[in-house]
Amino acid sequence: MDSPGAADEDLILDSVERFLERDVKPYAHELEAADAYPGDIVEKMKELGLFGATIAPEYGGLGLPATTYAKIVERVSAAWMSITGVFNSHLIMAAAVQRFGTEQQKRRYLPRFASGELRGGIALTEPDCGSDLQAIRTRARRDGEHYVVNGTKTWITNAIEGHILAVLVKTDPDAEPRHKGMSLLLVEKGDGLRVGRKLAKLGYLGIDTAELAFEDCRVPADNLIGGKEGKGMQQILSGLELGRINVAARGVGIARACLEESVAYAQSRKTFGKPICEHQTIQIKLADMATRLEAARLLVESAAQAYDSGRRCDLEAGMAKLFATEAALDNSLEAMRIHGAYGYSKEFNIERYYRDAPLLAIGEGTNELQRIVIARQLIERSPV
Repeated sequence: MDSPGAADEDLILDSVERFLERDVKPYAHELEAADAYPGDIVEKMKELGLFGATIAPEYGGLGLPATTYAKIVERVSAAWMSITGVFNSHLIMAAAVQRFGTEQQKRRYLPRFASGELRGGIALTEPDCGSDLQAIRTRARRDGEHYVVNGTKTWITNAIEGHILAVLVKTDPDAEPRHKGMSLLLVEKGDGLRVGRKLAKLGYLGIDTAELAFEDCRVPADNLIGGKEGKGMQQILSGLELGRINVAARGVGIARACLEESVAYAQSRKTFGKPICEHQTIQIKLADMATRLEAARLLVESAAQAYDSGRRCDLEAGMAKLFATEAALDNSLEAMRIHGAYGYSKEFNIERYYRDAPLLAIGEGTNELQRIVIARQLIERSPV
């Protein structure tokens, strides 16, 4: 995919910044404190085209490359990270359809995904299965022109407010290796899935995260992405490359917000007769925060460029996700230390960054898993 010109990208990013200043920042604190779904903000994101950010123009999307998309995510996360989840999970689902779906599926779903008329996400995680996706138990049995789905999913973003989900299921539980028995189904709310309780969380508030139950849920066989069973693991892992770049970009956004607010505070807060930015200990903290931020941003850019090239990029995406999310964690803690009691207060943003950052080290594959992915890819790419 060709990248937009520098001028076009600047226009896009300027539009995003105006949206954040006008429609997000004035309301984020109150909505986050109430754990309230940001319905009005979602409508504005539809108008801005964010639900079609990476969907091809021929299907009604903006067709943005991952490099531009990552910059959008960074900026949105610096304002309020939660709302990135509304369109990121949605775009992972869209990427699976765009890359692997039949032409009929693309024309049926992608324009509605791009407009935000039909919003959703991905349903992978189960109560007894997190990063080990091959251990899922949700079963889809073919019955004529339908699949009958039974099982449970948990920690599913957009499960309550969304309309459709790409659900990872076992169509052949006895297949060896296990991934050859896995498929990806598009399940709409009208197909009979039951949304369970909304899950309470430490951070990442305002966005709906819930449990799902599939009890003899009948899904049209035409909703099998790609039309062939046994391809689900490959399809979802490809989408997770974009997801990990997104999570890494969120880490950059959190790290950036922590640094910017810490630099401003350190110049206004005085102790022992001078601004705390003149104390060497604070200077060291700010220098480390800035260096982590810049390194994280460059890793995300590298991963996004690899994704845009069309080549496999789980090494680059894993590195970016690992480093940028750890940078967010480190910067959020240092920001709290620099702000002192003000950082600990719910009146200010720092405690929100501190609560949001840990999710990034867990979501889209834990950072422990990322290290394994990185090491395996290093070995695979460097045969003796």
